[in-house]
Amino acid sequence: MLSAPLIGKSRHRLAIDGQGVTTLVAFHGCPLCCAYCLNHSCLEPGGVWRTVTTDELLREVKIDDLYFQATGGGICFGGGEPLLRAGFIAEFASIMPQEWKITVETSLNVGRSQVEQLLPLVSQWIVDVKDMSPYIYKRYAGKDNRRVVDNLKWLAQQGITDSRILLRLPLIAGYNTADDVARSRAELQQMGFSQFDEFAYVVRRSNY
Repeated sequence: MLSAPLIGKSRHRLAIDGQGVTTLVAFHGCPLCCAYCLNHSCLEPGGVWRTVTTDELLREVKIDDLYFQATGGGICFGGGEPLLRAGFIAEFASIMPQEWKITVETSLNVGRSQVEQLLPLVSQWIVDVKDMSPYIYKRYAGKDNRRVVDNLKWLAQQGITDSRILLRLPLIAGYNTADDVARSRAELQQMGFSQFDEFAYVVRRSNY
């Protein structure tokens, strides 16, 4: 039975983390260090809220089974970076009710094997692309986006370009422009992707 460290869990989320009613399960740990990170605790050694096994998590989230099944919802794994816990997610999927859906909110800045492991199990991918420019991405996230681009191309090759994948393209104050967002979108459309979430970050500078 695998275990994983969490930074939080949030019930009754509607239409913001995948289909229907979902419970967000947020993991500790992330390969990035984004300038405007909303969940700094995922990077802090003492930021672990608690550690759970897959069986413990299932017992806790089953309280909302009726909501999940009635709305086509389920569990959204976020973080932090959930794909760093691909094995945990795969084990959880093997014991959860088959009717539940799994959504992941990911940067895709991970190894290919972690994406491949979860491809048959994930109903929706919500990918925080940030920006397709290597320069902008590294300046903002502290790491290059080569793996992100490679994984997006691989997902496109597998036919995951429809409603199963939503690509987030934020306007990031001080890092990119509306023209940069448009260029990123055009590049992703050329790969075959069609579902985008464009928005502007609200930066509370006193926090950084």
